[in-house]
Amino acid sequence: MQLLAVATTATDKLHAIPADFWVKLALAVVGFIIVLIFLRKIMQANKVVLAAVTLFAVTMIGFNWIFERNEPKWATPAVGWLSGFFPSKGSYASKQQIAPPSTKPVAAKRT
Repeated sequence: MQLLAVATTATDKLHAIPADFWVKLALAVVGFIIVLIFLRKIMQANKVVLAAVTLFAVTMIGFNWIFERNEPKWATPAVGWLSGFFPSKGSYASKQQIAPPSTKPVAAKRT
């Protein structure tokens, strides 16, 4: 008796991938193309504006990584070093204090 292995083709593997993945991939490609078109238009107009927009975007992403500590693995050494100079969510939460109880008597409600 011969055992015939069912060969899975590339199209069978592609059909197994959920549709949600393909939607996200398409949106990412469209977004990347829009960003490239936007950057090329800015480069033609003014390189100082391009530098300012790039600096602003990198700064916002960097501060988000430092505060949230959700950076990718390759950025962990730099973010770890910078987190010593800037506040992070963990250090901020550990410094919060519970308010002391009020010493003022609570007035009774009149009905």
